[in-house]
Amino acid sequence: MPNSEPCVSPLELFNSIATQGELVRSLKAGNASKDEIDSAVKMLLSLKMSYKAAMGEDYKANCPPGNPAPTSNHGPDATEAEEDFVDPWTVQTSSAKGIDYDKLIVRFGSSKIDKELINRIERATGQRPHRFLRRGIFFSHREMNQVLDAYENKKPFYLYTGRGPSSEAMHVGHLIPFIFTKWLQDVFNVPLVIQMTDDEKYLWKDLTLDQAYSYAVENAKDIIACGFDINKTFIFSDLDYMGMSSGFYKNVVKIQKHVTFNQVKGIFGFTDSDCIGKISFPAIQAAPSFSNSFPQIFRDRTDIQCLIPCAIDQDPYFRMTRDVAPRIGYPKPALLHSTFFPALQGAQTKMSASDPNSSIFLTDTAKQIKTKVNKHAFSGGRDTIEEHRQFGGNCDVDVSFMYLTFFLEDDDKLEQIRKDYTSGAMLTGELKKALIEVLQPLIAEHQARRKEVTDEIVKEFMTPRKLSFDFQ
Repeated sequence: MPNSEPCVSPLELFNSIATQGELVRSLKAGNASKDEIDSAVKMLLSLKMSYKAAMGEDYKANCPPGNPAPTSNHGPDATEAEEDFVDPWTVQTSSAKGIDYDKLIVRFGSSKIDKELINRIERATGQRPHRFLRRGIFFSHREMNQVLDAYENKKPFYLYTGRGPSSEAMHVGHLIPFIFTKWLQDVFNVPLVIQMTDDEKYLWKDLTLDQAYSYAVENAKDIIACGFDINKTFIFSDLDYMGMSSGFYKNVVKIQKHVTFNQVKGIFGFTDSDCIGKISFPAIQAAPSFSNSFPQIFRDRTDIQCLIPCAIDQDPYFRMTRDVAPRIGYPKPALLHSTFFPALQGAQTKMSASDPNSSIFLTDTAKQIKTKVNKHAFSGGRDTIEEHRQFGGNCDVDVSFMYLTFFLEDDDKLEQIRKDYTSGAMLTGELKKALIEVLQPLIAEHQARRKEVTDEIVKEFMTPRKLSFDFQ
C-alpha cells in the first residue's frame, strides 16, 4: 500500500469545476464587479488545468471521470446511468437500485470488506459477525486489517463516530452507524468518542447557536438509548468541548496549518462565497481521529489508532485526515464505511430528516409508521396482482425489502421473504406488513429506552473524564 493517498479524487475535481462554473454564471448574471468575476474565472481555469493534469484530457461537462462521453442517443439502448453523486451533504443516483457501491470503492480508493476480512473479525472477537457485516451494509474499509493486527497483539485502539444534529428528532437511518458502533464497542471492549457537530449545523443551517446545541443534547439522548456503556463512552458537543480542551484545539490548528484552501475547495466543493467557518470546519471533524485530542481519556499519548465507523459520504473528511496524519506525527485513522439508508420513496437518495414523508422518525407512533410504509415505501411489485403472481417482485428496488435487510436479524427469514417476493408468492402488501411488524416494536423499544435517559445521564456521558479500558 502507498504511504499516502491523494487528497482530491478526479470526481471531486470534476464536481468542483461544475460548482465553480455555476458560480461564474451567477456572478455574471448578477452583474458582479469585474474583479470578482475575473477572480472566479481564474479559479475555474485553474481547476480545469488541475483536472487535465490528473486525467490527461480536458474537462467535459456532464461527463464525470469514468463515464463515457454523452451522445445524442436517447433511445432504448441509452441505459447507462449517470455517475452517482456522493458528498457529505448530497447523495443522488439515477438508479432505482441505489448507489453502485463497487464503483464508489474504486472512485474513493478504499477496499472492499470481503469474506476473508469478516472471518478474521469473527476469529479476533469470538463473536458472530453483525448482520451489517454479513449483508454488506458495512461494505468498505481503510486499514481494518491494521486495526486487527494491533488488537491481536494486545495493542490499543479506540472508536470514533459522530452525528450532525440538524433537528430535534432523528430518523431510523441515523441509527445505523450507532447500532454498529455499539456492537464494535461490545465485542472489542474499547473506548468510544462521539462527536456532536453542532458547530457545523450552525454554519450550514438556519439555526441559532442555542438551537444547534439543544439539538445536540436531544440527539445525544437517542444515541445513549442505543445502549452504549457509560464507562467507556464520551459524547461531546463541539461548541462545548473545544473551548475546554487545549489538546483538541491544538490538533485542530495543526490540521488547519497542513491543509490548503485549494485542497478543501477541491475536496468539498467550497466556493469563494462560503463563510470561512465552513472552510475551516473539516479540521474540527478530523481532530477526534487523534488520541491526544482527549487528554482526560488518553493523556498525552499520540500512538493510539482510531477506528471510524461511518457512512461513506463522510469519507472525504477522513481522506483529508489520513493525508495530514503522517505530516503531524500521528497514525492514520482506519475506517469502516456503510451504505446509505434509502428514502421511503426509493434508493435514488438517502433518507432525509428535512422531508417528513421520506423518513421514519424515532418519535413516530405505530400508526404513523404503518401509514408511512403503506403510503410512501417504493414498491418493486407489479402493476396488478395477476402480473405479480406470474412474474414476481423486484427486491433490488423494493424499499420495504431494503429496510428488512437493515433491521430483520434472522438471515433465514430474510432469505425466505426474498424468495417468496421474487417468485410472486408474497405480495407487496404482505411485504410491507412484514416490515411494519419489525419496525413498530423496534421503534417502540427505542422510545422506551430514551424515556429513561435523564438530563443527569446525558450530563455524565458529556462530561470529560477518564474512561474504563484494559490496555496500558
